[in-house]
Amino acid sequence: MTFDTIIRGGTVVTPTGTILADVGIAGETIAAIGSELAASATTTVIDAAGHYVIPGVLDVHVHLELPFCGTTSADDYRSGTRAGARGGVTTLIDFAIPYAGESLQDAADNWMARAEGKALIDYTFHICITRWDEHKDQIKGMVDRGFTTFKEFMIYQSEGWQSDDRAMFGTLEKMREYGTMLLVHAESARVLDELIARHHTPELMAQYGARLHAMTRPNFIEAEAIQRAVTWSEVTGGQLYIVHMSTAEGTEIVQRAQARGVPVLAETCAQYLVLNDDVFGREDGHLFACCPQLKKPADSARLWRGLQEETVSVISTDTCTFTREQKAMWQGDWTRIPMGMPGLETLLPIGYTHGVLADRLTLDELCLALSTNPARIMGLYPRKGAIAVGSDADLAIIHPTSRRTVSPDTMETNADWSPFDGWDLAGFARTTLSRGEVIVDDYAVVGQAGRGKWLHRTTAGLHAR
Repeated sequence: MTFDTIIRGGTVVTPTGTILADVGIAGETIAAIGSELAASATTTVIDAAGHYVIPGVLDVHVHLELPFCGTTSADDYRSGTRAGARGGVTTLIDFAIPYAGESLQDAADNWMARAEGKALIDYTFHICITRWDEHKDQIKGMVDRGFTTFKEFMIYQSEGWQSDDRAMFGTLEKMREYGTMLLVHAESARVLDELIARHHTPELMAQYGARLHAMTRPNFIEAEAIQRAVTWSEVTGGQLYIVHMSTAEGTEIVQRAQARGVPVLAETCAQYLVLNDDVFGREDGHLFACCPQLKKPADSARLWRGLQEETVSVISTDTCTFTREQKAMWQGDWTRIPMGMPGLETLLPIGYTHGVLADRLTLDELCLALSTNPARIMGLYPRKGAIAVGSDADLAIIHPTSRRTVSPDTMETNADWSPFDGWDLAGFARTTLSRGEVIVDDYAVVGQAGRGKWLHRTTAGLHAR
């Protein structure tokens, strides 16, 4: 067999275990995994000795070019996918949100246009249902078009995105019918609105500043909403996926539901694993406002345990990048802070440094949460998420111990800050390959914008695992 590329002598994470092996690539796919694969005169050989070779990361929760909170997130598909590639991300999933009376078809077309010609890595979209009565009869058409995951928000009425219980119940019935999956942003809107209103006074804002972002979002805001969504999933049999879960209480609810056979899955995000709400006491604490907000160390510990137990299946980022200038729009009023932070570039390094090197996860478990599980759940496996013969040659090569300091001066994101500024992290991709093409070499992005492809899907959810 003739190979276009051989990755030589790395420690390779495969679906059946971690082995010392070569990986042979022909065209865009993995053609062989074995010892001392033969190179021809035209084969490119990449030395991976002393390195891990892992499946490319799938970040299944990002927001690029998102109009939100009175501005638009700073990373577009050019900068965002470059940042992802440098962090070993080879596939991302964004959210197609309908605006101004748009159909689901319109939303998909608009968001795909944003990615075309810019994306460095492969991508697809979750389709957001924001007006149930108008959108419910459009779901089947989107499934036929290759979109198998849908999203509803339990908050954001002011944005025009909020779904009520009736809509969630009806959508979950549709998910059961079509074998697809509903993603839910779970927070209790009415109680949250009440707590915000109670604290939205000049006196309290002067006293507490950005800390009010945490004070008005206690854990029960998320937990109650997760419980409600789980109830609708249990009653309907529709597949449910809780996005960006941040609390210990939510983790417990999901674990109990899974034990009863409810078709519910959950993700958390890197920031909820390593940051806590103490950051809001900093002078620049407003930078850390995200939704849901950062919680307590005990919540982080429970989420790590959830990953170990596979109660939590996926680590994502909820990347929604805003610059320091955009974050400064708050002017002392925490309700005006653009909520979100950059994360694509640091997802794998955070998971590797604070998971694997901290003995919270094995390398195999980390790859399960970053690659294999998201690919399976989102209907992309085994094309994505595996180092296996026939899979796309999406790979990241990382050094086991070498660390790099996080700095906006050396990052690809358009953000001029990072929640992890100054952190020394291992796990940045020395080399990233997307469908057999080297797009990061010696830690630098070398791939060309526009080479990323949209991914058609036919399935999603538990049965896809």
